[in-house]
Amino acid sequence: MYLIDSIRESVSNFKIKDSTLIANAHFNIGELFRYSHKGDSAYYHYHQAQKIFKIQNEDYKLAKTLYGLAVILKNEKDLTASELVSIQAISILEDLKQTNEVRETKAFLFNNLGLVFSELEQYKESIEYSKQAISLKETLKGDYSLSIYNSKNNLARSYKMAGQYELALQYYTELLEDRELIKTKPDTYALILDNYAHTLYLSKQFNELPDLYFKALHIADSVNPKGYNSILINQHLAEFYKDKKNIDLAKYYATEAKNISAQYHNDQLLSSLLLLSEIETGDKAVNYLHSYIKLSDSLQKNERELRNKFARIQYETEQIERENVQIAKERMWLFVISVSLIITSFLLYLVITQRNKNRQLQLIQKQQEANEEIYNLMLSQNEKIEEARALEKKRISQELHDGVLGRLFGTRLSLDSLNFNNTPEAVQTRSQYIDELKNIEQDIRKVSHELNTDFVSGAGFIDIIKTFVETQTIIYKLDYKLDHDSVINWDELPNKTKIHIYRIVQESLHNIHKHANATRVDISFTLKNNVICLTIEDDGSGFDNTKSKAGIGLKNIKSRINDINGTLEFKSEINKGTQLIIEAPIT
Repeated sequence: MYLIDSIRESVSNFKIKDSTLIANAHFNIGELFRYSHKGDSAYYHYHQAQKIFKIQNEDYKLAKTLYGLAVILKNEKDLTASELVSIQAISILEDLKQTNEVRETKAFLFNNLGLVFSELEQYKESIEYSKQAISLKETLKGDYSLSIYNSKNNLARSYKMAGQYELALQYYTELLEDRELIKTKPDTYALILDNYAHTLYLSKQFNELPDLYFKALHIADSVNPKGYNSILINQHLAEFYKDKKNIDLAKYYATEAKNISAQYHNDQLLSSLLLLSEIETGDKAVNYLHSYIKLSDSLQKNERELRNKFARIQYETEQIERENVQIAKERMWLFVISVSLIITSFLLYLVITQRNKNRQLQLIQKQQEANEEIYNLMLSQNEKIEEARALEKKRISQELHDGVLGRLFGTRLSLDSLNFNNTPEAVQTRSQYIDELKNIEQDIRKVSHELNTDFVSGAGFIDIIKTFVETQTIIYKLDYKLDHDSVINWDELPNKTKIHIYRIVQESLHNIHKHANATRVDISFTLKNNVICLTIEDDGSGFDNTKSKAGIGLKNIKSRINDINGTLEFKSEINKGTQLIIEAPIT
């Protein structure tokens, strides 16, 4: 029982995921209970193993489990159920590869069917199944001699019970001729010898009786004194002496059979009580008969209760299984609903996030459009200012040229006319005034010429760039250097090109602040072959050109360069900064 308790405890410790181990444990416990003649406990564990093996499609193990159930049902006199379970197991084995193990189990099932039909007194079917069991066992690899002896003994018994005594004696004789049997399995030999003697008795061949009975009883008692085989032998001796009218010996052996059977099996106790009721007379016979009837009723009641218990075990197990199935379905639906909610929430999150991103991008786009509009207004205002400055310079130039210079020229002519006064003082004075007027005239002409020259033309864009760079580098805490070629005529560039250059500088400074961890930036504008070259270089952390993925800022820069038919080149190394080189054609 300790071993059974240990295995049962191990079952409770197994995880559900290891179903095969659980089924094997149930099967092993069922086997132990079967050999311990605890039918209800064996039935429960066999039934548990059967369900799991069926789910796991373990057909061979399922068939072996059904064999155990069939034996239990036969032992508990539920013969019809035992027959059905045995046939079910054989049907499963028929579809499997016919290995030695499969054929062995099939042979045991045929043997069980032989015993079932023998109990049902359907001896023709019993003989047929016993023959099939023997035929299969004789083909098995290994030592199955004892199992074959048992099957032949069962076959001979069926022949005996069917009244075919010659065939029964033929099989018994064949078994008894094996002299190794009495050495290896004396208890089996004693049982066969008793059946042989009983067949002789039934066929009215009394020459060797009762000596064969005594020999069988002696062998049985030498192996297991007062054992189960002794019950049958004592019963047969009682029948023999009853038939011979030796009532005292008949009573003696019948009483021995009753006393021994009281310790073992109720069926044999029932047979012993019936035999004593037939041997005894008067009140004793009546008492034995009453005991027989009472025991018979009790056995029938126990058999019904046991069958009901089997049915209840099966019903409760199936009910638990149905509940488990329902729980599994509920869990599955809960899982499906949970997953659906999670997926729906995730999709909703993606939609909301994408909408926010779209709104943010739209806002950025609108900001860019507003910045471009502001910049265009700045350029337009700057052009208007420059135009007003030019007009004002032209007006002043014209005013100086046409007004002041004209009057001065007239004054100079007047002074020249007074030059006819030839006194030395007058001549000297006039000459001084005339020279002074000439000087004034030259100065005014020079101013007029300088005012009429547009020497600041195109300087507005660089001023905007310089102001922006100064502002941003202060915010970003960067040192900067801004160089530009004075020969670049920014007025020749379309506003679109200047806007893109302005935005590229803006985006570059933003990226340097955000990603480069730089302390200084150098910006230069040069003119080469009618192409403006913009170089932006920082002393930041740099990056690997071959591995880094372009962000939105870099993509925007590339898009702007493509829009003005320019080129873009990056030079960067880890911890050595980054250099951005842009070439934009003027036309």
